[in-house]
Amino acid sequence: MEFILPDNIKRYTGDKPFKTDNIGMSGSAVLEFENMVLKIENYRETNDKTVEVMKWLVEKIPVPEVMAYEVSDGKSYLLMSKVEGKMSCDEYYLENPDELLELLCEALEMLWAVDISECPRDRGLDTELEEAFYRIENGLVDVENTMPETFGEGGFENPMALYKWLCENKPKNYEPVLSHGDFCLPNVFLKDGKVAGFIDLGDTGTGDKWRDIALLYRSLKWNFDGTFGGKVYENFSPDMLFDYLKITPDYQKLRYYILLDELF
Repeated sequence: MEFILPDNIKRYTGDKPFKTDNIGMSGSAVLEFENMVLKIENYRETNDKTVEVMKWLVEKIPVPEVMAYEVSDGKSYLLMSKVEGKMSCDEYYLENPDELLELLCEALEMLWAVDISECPRDRGLDTELEEAFYRIENGLVDVENTMPETFGEGGFENPMALYKWLCENKPKNYEPVLSHGDFCLPNVFLKDGKVAGFIDLGDTGTGDKWRDIALLYRSLKWNFDGTFGGKVYENFSPDMLFDYLKITPDYQKLRYYILLDELF
């Protein structure tokens, strides 16, 4: 596929070779160069906030450097440095779950250690629900790409029914931290026994720590039980995560935030 890029972006990319990592139904695309990544998507004001958060996080936690950002013809173009290392869903880490869990807990603790007093973006529950409503109203919820039990028989009638349930059943305790917003295995890179970086920061901001825990819990389950990749890794339970975090699981919050993510 041929991409016509704004001059401000092309002065970095030139005619360098790239591979298309992903093309979404919304018209978004990720172009992966040797040492940089270009994300192209339909423009919303939230794109500006993502760039602001990424710049704010530089030297706080390992995130991609914003090399250039441009909005043109209804599209946003975000050019970033490429994070080194392997995704934490790499087969090596799935075959070494103790090492994986230690590093993922370290990654969570890195996020939680960031001072959020001047965080430029709020991703608290009210903000998340407002965004979820926007997605429902604009037909952006892909009900075909959700857990089988979420909608239909035995589940919610439709996304709006789920949204109403979420509004009526908000968790009572809010534990604000720097939340990644999509803390799943492909978005955490590891290298040489260390956390190398975080990617896909479109929902990063001040939020409840249990949202990241919930999405990590689900990601661990699906990567180890063969939902992703097709290979089952025996003798693993996502509940092992809580032993490494040294916290008591809150299964109500886990369910709530996993259901909330079904609208994203």
